[in-house]
Amino acid sequence: MRTQRQVVDYSLRKRAVLRELLAGRVGTYDVCDASPYLKNAARFHGEPTDERCPICRSENLIHVHYIYGDELKQSAGQARTLAELPVLAMTLREFQVFVVEVCLGCDWNHLVEQYLLGRDGLAEAGSEGDAVGGDVSGTVRRRREAQR
Repeated sequence: MRTQRQVVDYSLRKRAVLRELLAGRVGTYDVCDASPYLKNAARFHGEPTDERCPICRSENLIHVHYIYGDELKQSAGQARTLAELPVLAMTLREFQVFVVEVCLGCDWNHLVEQYLLGRDGLAEAGSEGDAVGGDVSGTVRRRREAQR
């Protein structure tokens, strides 16, 4: 997506949790604890992946995208399909997306990544291009006018 920015990847944390599990310092019940709400969101709003569950290895993981932001009001905290995100990104200034992987077989769940989406990303991308050209004062002026 064009407006995706400030991406945080949690793959190192996932590897640490799996390492703790394999070492026996954490039990399976501690990491396989998906709530019924998360499992329903995975069933109805999730995006299937080709990646196998690292715990049971019998099911493919499903990614669930949760959205949060001030402009969302009552919609904040809802799961959305991946197809809905670009439409929201063009209509809202800024919102955060949290991607959670879920296994419906063993209830494994883990935060995969988070990032920002929204129209503000388009303004930042345009202003960087202007700043390279040397017109910094015009960029600042346009940004102030857009904020009004």
